[in-house]
Amino acid sequence: MNATFLQLTNGSLNSTDLCPRDNRITHLIFPVLYTTVFFAGILLNSMALWVFFKIPSSSTFVVYLKNTLMADLIMTLMLPFKILSDANIGPWQIRAFVCRFSAVIFYETMYIGIILLGLIAFDRFLKIIRPFGKFCVQKPIFAQILSTVVWLFLFFLSLPNMILSNKEATPQSVKKCTALKGPWGIIWHKTVNYVCQFIFWTVFFLMFLFYVVIAKKVYESFRKSQSKDAKTNKNLEGKVFIVVAVFFVCFAPFHFARVPYTQSQTNNKTDCALQNQLFLAKEATLFLATTNICMDPLIYIFLCRKFTERLPCVKKMKRTSQENYTTQTDNITLS
Repeated sequence: MNATFLQLTNGSLNSTDLCPRDNRITHLIFPVLYTTVFFAGILLNSMALWVFFKIPSSSTFVVYLKNTLMADLIMTLMLPFKILSDANIGPWQIRAFVCRFSAVIFYETMYIGIILLGLIAFDRFLKIIRPFGKFCVQKPIFAQILSTVVWLFLFFLSLPNMILSNKEATPQSVKKCTALKGPWGIIWHKTVNYVCQFIFWTVFFLMFLFYVVIAKKVYESFRKSQSKDAKTNKNLEGKVFIVVAVFFVCFAPFHFARVPYTQSQTNNKTDCALQNQLFLAKEATLFLATTNICMDPLIYIFLCRKFTERLPCVKKMKRTSQENYTTQTDNITLS
């Protein structure tokens, strides 16, 4: 065991020196892209937060959406540290802070969001399959308890990654976050990676099953309905597919890239050129996953009627429409 620990330690210490990263793309392109996502995320999620303050948590759906919003906001607030670190702006200690804390929190909230999207899909599944059913899982108190369990589980899963990144930080060692981890830290890092992969693919598989059934129900409804109003209702049902679209586009590519990347970081036998290629693949797909903070508001708009009705632009349009209707009625009456 001691020999294994020594090998892991030497590998993590020497990997930075033996395989320098080509950071030209990450220093120039990704910081600009992340900055754009950051400002868009702040704008969209701040607006969503303002709207959700006015909506009571009277359904499981709203509870899951509010928790998703909080996860997205925390992810968004972690982005400036990544931007400064990637762009090499500021002292090298920022990179150490990213490795030890902000990146861990970023990934924690990402997987909270993934689980919550799965719960949203399950909630929509129950709503379409049993629209008038009232199971215990459809009660707001159940959603609140379950959401709390999800937050606590991911917190305690991620906390050791902060604690075990306890090696002395230097301008050289912070270039790769695994260089700050001791043997136990590397083992826990790999374990967390496998747990997160399990979380993603479990949610993905369940979501696939949910939407196969939903698609079948929507298709059957389209075939049976002939009236315009009925078709409009089925169009509304079809909007539930926005959840699986956001989930797949944002998160699937990252999870194809993350396992081989983690293996390359925790195994000093990986070819240096391959390490750099896997690093770029991970960074590109991670950016795609980050865009989720801008995509989730689409779910609020398309699926949550209470949210849409409280949007300032919608309220203004309704008020203008009502005023125009009143004016036309008065003109007709006067004529």
